[in-house]
Amino acid sequence: MPENPSMPPMPWALIAACSLGMFVASASGTTRAPFLIEMARDLESSVGLVANLMAMTATAWGVTSFVAGQGSDRFGRRLFLVGGPLLLALSMLGVAAGGSYAAIAVAATAAGGCAGAFTGVMMAEVSARVADRQRGRAMGWVMAGQSLALLVGVPLAAFMGAFIGWRGVNLAIAGITLLAMLALLLTTGQANDGRRAPGARPVSLRAALSPRVIRLLALGVTERLCYGLTVVYFATFLQSTYALSVAGVAGPLAVFAAGNILGTILGGQLADRLPNRMLTFAGAMVASAVVALPLFGWHPGLAGSVGLGFVYVFINALARPSLMAALANVPDSVRGTVLGLNVTSASFGWLGAAALGGWMLAHYGFAGFGPLAAVIGALGGGLAVLARR
Repeated sequence: MPENPSMPPMPWALIAACSLGMFVASASGTTRAPFLIEMARDLESSVGLVANLMAMTATAWGVTSFVAGQGSDRFGRRLFLVGGPLLLALSMLGVAAGGSYAAIAVAATAAGGCAGAFTGVMMAEVSARVADRQRGRAMGWVMAGQSLALLVGVPLAAFMGAFIGWRGVNLAIAGITLLAMLALLLTTGQANDGRRAPGARPVSLRAALSPRVIRLLALGVTERLCYGLTVVYFATFLQSTYALSVAGVAGPLAVFAAGNILGTILGGQLADRLPNRMLTFAGAMVASAVVALPLFGWHPGLAGSVGLGFVYVFINALARPSLMAALANVPDSVRGTVLGLNVTSASFGWLGAAALGGWMLAHYGFAGFGPLAAVIGALGGGLAVLARR
C-alpha cells in the first residue's frame, strides 16, 4: 500500500538492520528444531531434554530483556544494539563446540541471554523513529526477521545439517550474527537513542507497568504460547508422523514459515489501518484457535498437514503487529522498559510452550497439541476483547 504523504519517511535502513538482528536472534534457537533427534543421539540424551534447551534459552532471554530494557532507557540503546549481537556470536560458537549436554545447555542459555539484550531494544529504537500509525508496519517488518528465520533459516539449516551437521549450522549462525552487529553499528547513532537526560529522574518500574501495559503483556504470553507450540514441535511432528529425514523437512518448513512472514507483514498493515488494534488481535487469535484443533490431531497426508500449518501460522502471525504497535504507544522515557518487558513476558510463552509441549508429548502424544493451542488462543482472544478500550 502507498505511504501516506503526511507521514514522515520510514527509516528503512534501520528497519532492515533490526530485521536482520531479529533473524539471527530467532535463528540462534529455532534452528535447533530439525535436529532434536540428532542432537539427542549425539549427546546421549532424550528428545524432551534437548527440546527443553529452548526453555533455558527463553528464561535467560526474558531476564536479560527486562534488564536491557531498563538499561537502554538509562544509558542509551546503542550499547545493547551492538554489544548484544557480538556476545551472541560468541555464545553460538560455544554451542557448536560443546561436547556434552551440560556444556551446550550453558552455551544455549548464554545465547538466550545475549539475544534478549538487544531484541526488545531494537523494537524500542524503531518505534521511537516512526509515528504511531506507522508502527504496525515498522514492527511487522522487524518481526519479519523472526519469520525469515523460519522461512529461510530453519529449512536452510535442515538442508545444511545433512552435510555439515548441527554443529556446523551453529557456526554459520555465529558468522551471520557478526554481520547483523555491523549493520546495527552503521544504522544507529549516539544522539537521541533513548538515554535519559543528565539530571533527569529515573522512571520507576511501577510507572512503566500501567494497567494497560500489564493487560497487553498478558496477551503477549498467550500469543507466544500458541506460536511456540508449533515452532518448537512442528518439525518433530512431521518427522514422527510421516517418517521424514532432517533434509526432508526443509521444504515443508519453508511453506510453514512462508505463512508466518506473510501474516506478519499483512498484520502490520492491518494494525495501522484498522481502528481498533485489540479487536484485530482478538479476531486473529480466535481464528487460529479454530485451525489449531485439527493441526496435530488430523493426518490428511504430508501436503494436508503442511497446508494446515501454513494456515495456522498465517492467522497467528496477523495478531502480533497489532499487539506490538499498541505496546510501543508509550512515552519514550519508558519505551525501552516496556518493550523489554514484552520480550520478557514473551519468553514465558516460549518457556510454557516448551514445557507444556514436552509434557503433552510424553503423556498424550501430538494429538493433545491442537486442543491445548485452541484453548490458549481462545483465552487470548477473549482477553483482547475485554481490553479493547
